[in-house]
Amino acid sequence: MHRGFEDELDKLRTRLVRMGSIVEEQVEFAFRALLEGNGELARIVVERDEKVDKLDIKIDKQCQRIFALQQPVASDLRLLLAAIKINNELERIGDMALNVARPVLTVPGIKDFAHELGVDRITQAAYRMVKASLDAFINNDPELAKHVLPTDDTVDNLEREIIADVVRMMKSDNSLIEAGVSMVDILRQIERIADHATNIAENVIFLIEARLVRHRQIDSDGNIMDADVSSDDGTI
Repeated sequence: MHRGFEDELDKLRTRLVRMGSIVEEQVEFAFRALLEGNGELARIVVERDEKVDKLDIKIDKQCQRIFALQQPVASDLRLLLAAIKINNELERIGDMALNVARPVLTVPGIKDFAHELGVDRITQAAYRMVKASLDAFINNDPELAKHVLPTDDTVDNLEREIIADVVRMMKSDNSLIEAGVSMVDILRQIERIADHATNIAENVIFLIEARLVRHRQIDSDGNIMDADVSSDDGTI
């Protein structure tokens, strides 16, 4: 029975890593599609979204089955709780990547608009967050997860800055309104991708260190300040 339980957890972790790999590639392809005006990559993102959704359901059902048939405690329970949350975050990132890719197929001139605005600055930052948060999970690396957290502020600042530029450009040239409205939505999707990557990093910290990160503050070295980390009482 115990060996079977361990096998189930290994299978769950393997599926979650696979889900992360697919979603990371979805983000990469969506961002490249936007910056390159690559319709083929955009179509791949659209077509793969169903695969992400199906894997999300499989992982969710597997977690439910383990809870129903086993009585996980300590690190096993944390893995299950983290798996449920990380799976949900990954599914949402997949949705956001889809929303970034679709306008490439429907909005003329979106690539040129993205280049003029320097959108690559925010896509690079958000992609690094997704990759680092997943690497932290795969490698059981809470320190890497902690370094993901401050980057969320960078993405937030870039979103505000670029949206302000979009608004100014639309005011000065009415022909840019369609592309501008789409670009504002794209920027919001990218910012949400960064938020979900942050949530994954926080769950990695919970999984490995049994600490729940809340209303965190980051010092100059990228460390979580103790006053804003609530410690687990040892019940999980």
